[in-house]
Amino acid sequence: MDRTTDNSGTREVADALKFETAALEYWMRANVDGYHGPMEVSQFKGGQSNPTYKIDTPGASYVLRRKPPGKLLPGAHAVEREYRVMKALGAQDFPVPKVHYLCEDEEIIGTPFFVMDMVSGRIIWEAQFPMMEKAERAAHFDAMNATIAKLHNYKPAAIDLGDYGKGEKFVARQVERWSDNYRRDVDAGRNEHMDLLVDWLHDNAPDMDEPVRLIHGDFRCDNMIFDAQKPEVLAVLDWELSTLGDPAADFAYHLMMYRVPAGVFRGIQGLDFDELGIPSEDDYVARYCERTGRDGLPQLDYLIVYNLFRLAGIIHGIKGRVVRGNASSAHAAQTAKALEPLAALAWQQAQTARL
Repeated sequence: MDRTTDNSGTREVADALKFETAALEYWMRANVDGYHGPMEVSQFKGGQSNPTYKIDTPGASYVLRRKPPGKLLPGAHAVEREYRVMKALGAQDFPVPKVHYLCEDEEIIGTPFFVMDMVSGRIIWEAQFPMMEKAERAAHFDAMNATIAKLHNYKPAAIDLGDYGKGEKFVARQVERWSDNYRRDVDAGRNEHMDLLVDWLHDNAPDMDEPVRLIHGDFRCDNMIFDAQKPEVLAVLDWELSTLGDPAADFAYHLMMYRVPAGVFRGIQGLDFDELGIPSEDDYVARYCERTGRDGLPQLDYLIVYNLFRLAGIIHGIKGRVVRGNASSAHAAQTAKALEPLAALAWQQAQTARL
């Protein structure tokens, strides 16, 4: 699958995700400052979880994020939380789109949603940042590093997010959550390596005492909008999995690209980093630690395995939505095929982890 071609731009709204626009038009006039219709609605090609729509008007473009219709797992697709965290971060001048309003009235389009500004720029769908010169690629990696470090330097209470999650014992609770999600989604079936990983993660859980910080939960290059001309992150997107938790685990998720083979789910392992201008894993970790005032990242290998398992769990959920018929992306079925190789990779990393 060519992710750049297949995920860029918009398409006609899928039949299962269509809604009547008249009520939305009325709501936009009442709740979005400066809104003037008429509107045209299309659906973004990318995105696997919460359906995301582009709303074009004669004077401006907006983005609408909603919960998908149909049966949902408890706590999933929390657009209310996305709205809250983006509003709080926008007040701190962190790069997020401007959010306008949250609508929890299901009578408008069938499920809760929120509306934000459309940010102009470019999304890089491949972690090796193709079609860039060496220095430009290095600068984009550094921009990502600086952005996640900035996020992890916020003290949640200071930005009105002190109650945004439990925070403590984050990784242990997440292992339980994703193990439970995996077991409960019977539509997606079982996987041998996922079963093994559930036991391994429980049996090898380290005793970690990390500071509680706001974490993104899905920080990767294609969840950012970059400036079209320079290495600057204009907006970080897709905050559905954000919460209070372990910043080292959040960074380890971002760092997974170094452990995944190139060509497999946004991996860069095996590429010639020196030739391409990509920092080594050690250098990338060191730069993050400098920016966050850390001495290092203990238990990194365990955190990598946990994050690979968690990502496989997310794809397992996508597979379940494909079976149930409420997947938001046209390429969900193709993405679901990554479950088996990703789970196998996670198990391989578990066998070589330094604990």
